[in-house]
Amino acid sequence: MAKKSKTQRAKASAARSARKEAKKAEAAAAELKAAQGEVAEEEAPKKKLFGKASKPEGSAQNNKQVKAAEKKPEKPKKKRFQFFKDVKAEMKRVTWPTRQDVLRWSVVVVAALLFFGVYVAVLDNGIITPILFLISGLGA
Repeated sequence: MAKKSKTQRAKASAARSARKEAKKAEAAAAELKAAQGEVAEEEAPKKKLFGKASKPEGSAQNNKQVKAAEKKPEKPKKKRFQFFKDVKAEMKRVTWPTRQDVLRWSVVVVAALLFFGVYVAVLDNGIITPILFLISGLGA
């Protein structure tokens, strides 16, 4: 499973705390009703098609309140230099090659270039060009 981002973790944490607060509010309301002498009736959720239970009406109202509380307008922070901070952090994570590694791989690249350059020159001048002259009849 992929690792969650900071934003995703923060949203999940906020949702958990909102659910906790809603449960506390429901428990406090039930205690208040019991203290006033009212009998708190627990409605059994109605089952819908495919066995899914419907939520009681009170929980839908609490969910609306929780969502309204979560959607408070927040002023966005100014992130003028965030890009450069991210670049700096990424550059710290880079595994840089040693001087010896750079020299070794540079020699490998130059050797490969020389080999393929000679290969193409021999193929072009020694094999392909004479065949083309024979086919075209220009050599006769």
